[in-house]
Amino acid sequence: MLAGVLLLAACSEEPKPVHQKVPEPQVVVTGYDAAKEPSAAVLALVPADATVLEVTDFDQLRLVLGFSTLDEATPAPERERFWRRLPRTAALSQGLLRPVDRRLRSEFAVTQDDVAWEASWSGPDARGWVLAFHDDVAMAAVRRAVEAGVGPLAGAVVDDDRHLVTSTQPPAVEDTWGTDPALVALTGGEAVSTYVERGCTPFDTVFGAGMQAQLAAAPAAALRALDELEAYSVALGTELVTVQLGEKRKDAFDRARLADVMPPTDPEFALVMSRAVADPASGRLGYVLADPPAAAKLTRERHLPFTVCPG
Repeated sequence: MLAGVLLLAACSEEPKPVHQKVPEPQVVVTGYDAAKEPSAAVLALVPADATVLEVTDFDQLRLVLGFSTLDEATPAPERERFWRRLPRTAALSQGLLRPVDRRLRSEFAVTQDDVAWEASWSGPDARGWVLAFHDDVAMAAVRRAVEAGVGPLAGAVVDDDRHLVTSTQPPAVEDTWGTDPALVALTGGEAVSTYVERGCTPFDTVFGAGMQAQLAAAPAAALRALDELEAYSVALGTELVTVQLGEKRKDAFDRARLADVMPPTDPEFALVMSRAVADPASGRLGYVLADPPAAAKLTRERHLPFTVCPG
């Protein structure tokens, strides 16, 4: 009996299991973090009243095009070869500083090649941009170019510590897109370019004015069956396109198939992005990227069938 008591006592003294706490995914941005992918890092700089964000990752472009070591010491013919190839990609920007690159290089030893990524945003009451420079760039030289009013740098704001140049003074973090969990969830993927928009796209914008009135019964019914779309993102790569519509999308398959039943876009969507797949749980759509420059054009001009508003 004593042995039994000792055994029970020993069992009662065994340590309780310790369960590891799994950190919850970040739902808001608390500040600018250069370690994040550009589409996520920039959220802390985008004013809350913006409705559209476009991000172009030039470092990613250099990598996929085979120019990962390109810098100011690279011979001019090699640098120009990269910029000649850029228009054949899905880049949403051709480089904000490119028009004044020659002056920047000769007078300030700064060039578009020093930019890691850039982003621009717009909306009814918001318009601006940001350039993220490489860590080894002398920001004092960039500041002199800003003070000299070179091209788009005139009136810009230089952040030496974070190696950023913004078109205006950045807002407080609490007044940015970073405080919107829905927008944070749509960004952060590796991509050549990323486009994010709040809200859906009017039918006339996607397919052309007056086309909705000409829809046959089946396409019209498909349009009415769509759920509301509060925001979406399009991550353009070199071979694939990843679309995020937000979690738990019952209409994910319907939106992925819209291009098959709706009027053609210009350029024609099916020839640019093909072989659609959809995941209702995550709200993701995927496409094979057949024509990168045309995909960038469709995205910038908002001719994307899967973003159309219910009608």
